[in-house]
Amino acid sequence: MHKNRKISILGGGESGIGAAVLARQQGFDVFVSDNSGIGEIYKQELIARKIDFEENGHTLDILLDTDEIIKSPGIPDHAPVIQKLTEKGIPIISEIEFASRFTQAKLICITGSNGKTTTTLLIFHLLKNAGLNVGLAGNIGQSFARQVAEHDYDVFVLEISSFQLDGMFKFKADIAVITNITPDHLDRYAYQFERYVNSKMRILQNQTPHDAVIFCADDPVLAREMSLRPLVAQRFPYSLTPHPVINGAYLENDKIKIVHLNNQFTMTLEQLALQGKHNIHNSMAAGIAAKLMDVRKESLKQSLSDFQNIAHRLEFVSSVHGISFINDSKATNVNSTWYALEYVDKPTVWIAGGVDKGNDYESLKLLVKEKVKAIVCLGLDNSRIHEAFGELVPDIINTESAEDAVIEAYQLASKGDIVLLSPACSSFDLFESYEDRGNQFKQAVNRL
Repeated sequence: MHKNRKISILGGGESGIGAAVLARQQGFDVFVSDNSGIGEIYKQELIARKIDFEENGHTLDILLDTDEIIKSPGIPDHAPVIQKLTEKGIPIISEIEFASRFTQAKLICITGSNGKTTTTLLIFHLLKNAGLNVGLAGNIGQSFARQVAEHDYDVFVLEISSFQLDGMFKFKADIAVITNITPDHLDRYAYQFERYVNSKMRILQNQTPHDAVIFCADDPVLAREMSLRPLVAQRFPYSLTPHPVINGAYLENDKIKIVHLNNQFTMTLEQLALQGKHNIHNSMAAGIAAKLMDVRKESLKQSLSDFQNIAHRLEFVSSVHGISFINDSKATNVNSTWYALEYVDKPTVWIAGGVDKGNDYESLKLLVKEKVKAIVCLGLDNSRIHEAFGELVPDIINTESAEDAVIEAYQLASKGDIVLLSPACSSFDLFESYEDRGNQFKQAVNRL
């Protein structure tokens, strides 16, 4: 136990409260501090567990008198409180790093700019259906720390963001999955892409020759990084290009082939529950992870064919007078939206916009020219979308609510068209989250 060891936790959301629960269970002296308000449910939990906390500001004297800080991933390193704690030399870690100290479970960790949530959920689905005692956590659902405190899983499948990775030092992934690396969150990395790349690649730190890294060989950034970095883990590349590998996956004659130690698993594309090029990648990555966990072929095939994807990711909402509405609110960066535009196969009215994070829209222009008949902007500042696509699309309309965006898109669309919400931007100018944005979009569609 860790009696008299002081842990201070910055951030009173699910990550912070989960860390507080685990720290108290392990005997630490725990204090939670949030610069904003703490949700009532979380406050009641802290009170019930006799954990001290404060909200709507930080008491620096208390925070400076602590042995270690657990920081919410939403707090940037340049925040004044973080800078003061760093100057004092107090260790600052993530909740993932902290929780990993108290579990012996095998850790399958997924990161990437796009596809990581789908891949995480798919791996969890494959393992759970195969009968493994498996937990799902990280940047999704209940926090890792809370689940370590309350459950005794043999395996954890963890979705891990770059912000979480920045606070991880001794943590080790038994199986690391990197879906891709494209520009995202550059506002948190001084608009330097290489800093963001380095953050993502931290998922490979501390791995040994007994561990594995699964990665998309078709992603040029990942391909470069894998060739340049001295990695010791076993490599499992996957690709849509038909080139046989000893370990990994590839596509050949409309079949995915997953190979591990000369043992091959084959499945046709039409049998996969998830369709579209990006989802072939996701299915390959998840399939490799499942094979490394000794999931039987019959179980793997069944689970890859019956998986239900998450809400807000290319989610079909409804067809209204022959117009199909698709909710892709989770597409908060350009690359996610590229996948969505690549996916649609009919004339499209594209709803885009929000908080621009330093987006480069160049990669979308060919798809927009080919598929998009009109753009409905959903955001407070839509100037960069107008600049990028003004010469390619005849109609670009500004709106500031999901209701207005859906009505405008419906009026611009014709029977047989698609209305696609795929913002390429964060949601925080008008909505609480991408989920809130997607839910308001769905509600507006259902009111048509």
